[in-house]
Amino acid sequence: METNPERAAIVRGLSREAQLELYRGLLRARLHDIELKRWVRTGVISKAWLGTGEEAATVGPVQALERGKDIVAPMIRNAAACCEMGMPIVDMLRAYLATADSPSGGRDLHVGAFAHGVLQPISHVGDMVPVITGIALTFKLKREPRVALTWVGDGSTKTAAAHEGTNFAAVQRVPAIFIIENNQVALGTRLEQHHLPADFRDWPASYGVWGATFDGNNVLDAYAATRIAAERCRTGNGPAILIAETFRMGGHATHDEREARETFSPELFSKWGKRDPIGLYEEYLKEEGVTAKVLGEVELQMTEQVERAAGEALASRQKMPAGKTALEGVYASRN
Repeated sequence: METNPERAAIVRGLSREAQLELYRGLLRARLHDIELKRWVRTGVISKAWLGTGEEAATVGPVQALERGKDIVAPMIRNAAACCEMGMPIVDMLRAYLATADSPSGGRDLHVGAFAHGVLQPISHVGDMVPVITGIALTFKLKREPRVALTWVGDGSTKTAAAHEGTNFAAVQRVPAIFIIENNQVALGTRLEQHHLPADFRDWPASYGVWGATFDGNNVLDAYAATRIAAERCRTGNGPAILIAETFRMGGHATHDEREARETFSPELFSKWGKRDPIGLYEEYLKEEGVTAKVLGEVELQMTEQVERAAGEALASRQKMPAGKTALEGVYASRN
C-alpha cells in the first residue's frame, strides 16, 4: 500500500472514528467466529463455517461502500459483511439455530436481509457472480450511481457461473466489483493443484476490465482498493476485479480442522499467523497514536455486544418454527 499513492492518500484521509470503526468490524467478525466455535464444542450446533484470519478482506471492502445504497452478496467466509451492512449480529447467530425469528424463519442457514442490502448467498459457489451482475445491470439501466459487490474464492473462479457472470459484466460495463479471495485452498485442494499461474494478477486484463491486487490481511489496503474500485464503477467505468491475497487459517468448516492442518505445512500456518489482520491493524493504530486503553475499551465493547447477542440468540430457541410454516413463503402471494 505504501507504494500506491492513491491508496495511501485514502488511508491518510480516514478520521479517527473511521479508523476505530474498521477495528470494531474486525473484532466483531472474530468474536462471531469464536462464539460459533464455542457452540460447536458444547454441542449447540454441529459445525460452522468461519472466516478467521480473513476478516480484513470483508470488513475493509464493505466499509468502503455506501451502506444503505450499495448491495453485497457475501459467501461463507464473508459473514462479517452482514454486520457491516447493518444486520444485527443476533440475527446471524439465530440463523445457525434455525429459530422462528431468524432471518429465514428457520429455513436456510445462509444469512441475508434485503432491507440492509445483503443478498443471501447461494450454496453453489461462484453463482452469486451472475446474480450480482444482474443487479449491477439494473443500476446501470436506471442510471443509479450504485455498486454491487460479491466475493469468490480461488476455487470458485473455476466454475462456469463465475466466468459467465464476469464476462457478461465486462461486456455490459456494469458497476460490479468482484473480489477474488485467494486464501490458497478450495476445500482441501491447494491453489497450485487447480490454478496454473502463481496468482490472479492477470485475470482483470483477460476480461478487459480494471483490476488490482491488495493485501487481504491488511484492512486499510482492502478498504482503499475497494474505495478506488467503487468510485470507478459509479462513474461509468465498468466492473472491477480485485484480488485479495490471504490464507484460510482453519478447515473448510469446523468439522475438518485436522485435514486442513495436514494440507499445508506448520511453517505456512505460522507465517500467516504472524500476519493476523487484527494484530497488524492494532500495531498500525498504536503507531497512529491510539492508546492501549482505547483499544481495550473497544475490545470490551465488542465482546459485550457479541456475548449479549449470543445470549439473545440462545433464548430464541424457545421460538422454534412450527412444522406447518415449512411451505409458507415458497410462492409469491397473488393478493
